[in-house]
Amino acid sequence: MGPRIPIEIVHPRLTAPELDLPRFGLIALGTDLTVERDAARLIRPDEGIVHVSRIRFENPTTPENLCAMRPNIAAAAALLVPGVELAAVAFACTSASVTIRNDVVAGAIAQARPGVPVITPSSAGLAALKTLGVQRIALLTSYLPETTAPMVTYFQAGGMTVERCACFGLADDRDMARLDREALIQTAASLDGSNIDALFLSCTAMPALDVIDAIETQIGKPVVSSNQATFWAMRGLASLSAPVAGLGRLLQYPAPDQSVWAATVKLTDRVRIEADQL
Repeated sequence: MGPRIPIEIVHPRLTAPELDLPRFGLIALGTDLTVERDAARLIRPDEGIVHVSRIRFENPTTPENLCAMRPNIAAAAALLVPGVELAAVAFACTSASVTIRNDVVAGAIAQARPGVPVITPSSAGLAALKTLGVQRIALLTSYLPETTAPMVTYFQAGGMTVERCACFGLADDRDMARLDREALIQTAASLDGSNIDALFLSCTAMPALDVIDAIETQIGKPVVSSNQATFWAMRGLASLSAPVAGLGRLLQYPAPDQSVWAATVKLTDRVRIEADQL
């Protein structure tokens, strides 16, 4: 039975879409426990809005399982607020962006979001290190050794000299999200040396944002993480210029413009991973 009183249609008043805060798309692994929290810290609610889509992923984090996400990237991108303008889309998996290749990831996202800039943690991480003016780096990952090896190849192909590399050897990204704070600080700091200009902490699931400031204070050098670099890049594409305090030196620098991301995304097209690393 319908209502016994008439339903009145009232005149709606809408704000113009161009008055919206910048909107961003984020494709997160189905098992990632960290990246959304970091997104909220790096892009405040009064600065922009991050819309999240999840992509199916099966642990362990081997190169084979990472590559298996490739056919599902376009579908995940298509779920990001269809018909609404986005300032950028981030694919939030550092190791997958390298094993699949940044250019392939960007092409898949462009099927659903043509013309929207695509950021990956590896492309943003490389751009961040270059912005900081460093070349000799130490690399710390959460991953298995066979997943870490392509990361070394990627950064070296991008002009970095990887002087030291270590991994926690974890196979499940849900475990990566539970890395102990003090152990993470101690391990990262132990990789420092006179031949190191900066540290890169690789993994969107790693709770690195919590410890960047502490590590930088201890070693006196820049520390860049996957999520920090990703959202630094996103902020730049939306012209969010206000510095972010307490989350690393990088956030005091303006991000490069869109042309840099196009060039960086193409980098992995030149990176050839040896068969035994796949």
